[in-house]
Amino acid sequence: MYKLEEPIYFYLFAIIPIIVVVFLLVLWWKKRTQKKFANTILLTRIAPNTSTFKSVLKLIVFILGLSFLILSLVNPKMGTKLKTVKREGVDVVFALDVSKSMLAEDIAPNRLEKAKQIISKTIDKLGSDRVGIIIYAGNAYPLLPITTDHAAAKMFLQNANPDMVSSQGTAINEALNLAKTYYDNDEQTNRFLIIISDGEDHQEETKQVAQNIANEGVKVYTVGVGTEKGGPIPIKLNGALIGYKKDRMGETVITQRKPDVLQGIADASDGQYFDGNKTENPVEAIEKIIGNAQKSEFETKQFSDYKDQFQWFVAIGLLFLILDMFLFDKKTKWLKKVDLFNEES
Repeated sequence: MYKLEEPIYFYLFAIIPIIVVVFLLVLWWKKRTQKKFANTILLTRIAPNTSTFKSVLKLIVFILGLSFLILSLVNPKMGTKLKTVKREGVDVVFALDVSKSMLAEDIAPNRLEKAKQIISKTIDKLGSDRVGIIIYAGNAYPLLPITTDHAAAKMFLQNANPDMVSSQGTAINEALNLAKTYYDNDEQTNRFLIIISDGEDHQEETKQVAQNIANEGVKVYTVGVGTEKGGPIPIKLNGALIGYKKDRMGETVITQRKPDVLQGIADASDGQYFDGNKTENPVEAIEKIIGNAQKSEFETKQFSDYKDQFQWFVAIGLLFLILDMFLFDKKTKWLKKVDLFNEES
């Protein structure tokens, strides 16, 4: 396990593209200026040892050295000792809908990002409670097993997207069935499952599955994102909009939030349904529910001692910078003699 002491220094990596741009501009300026005095053949005879490759190599070595020095400022720390600690909390599993319909932008920035905001802010409100994350569309997959590491949960959450599931659709019952396997503490009396979706579920047995999981002691709450008016599903390439999803008739598909479906799931499991279009509403409601729940004691292991690792990055960074000092822009004589590309002939 590791942690970053000063992650703010990652912003210094913005210097690197600036250095590259300046290098390319200087290289372009040199080439342009040289052409004013002589053509390429004459320049080769006048300065036979000039090497663009060596200049690029020096730049790469310099950037590597600079990168390792920046990482040393961030100071990654490695955990060296595990200890067992006792905590009190509940188990909270989030089931996130990552179907294509969640890309609709009828709420800003889109339904999926709104759902992530709700989960992330809810995690921030949790104390020592354990959290787990499930993603689902046509199938359900475990994104993060139940854990006390809230930072890891938020990190995994940000990477969730529709491409992570093999089939599309909104099979909430798949997420409900998978959630049953998440609660690994038989003594835990308070187990929560929070489903965040637009409700476009097409499985008739979903309510029955929700009732079954409620009978096993899991409290199910649902959060709806999207508008009932709906919106088209954008198709993007490298972040640029290229069109909208169409049906077999060539008509643009309009996806709508189905609050009745989500309300039905909540009612079948004695839970509650929340409108998620305003982030603070479900976050505050869920925080209150979990805060009032009886906490169970459990044991967990965590790293207690962390050792600085910045010295390794300083050493490697300085090594690259020293190497850069001994590299020259001119061609290396022994490498020139090898003549790998038959330039002499």
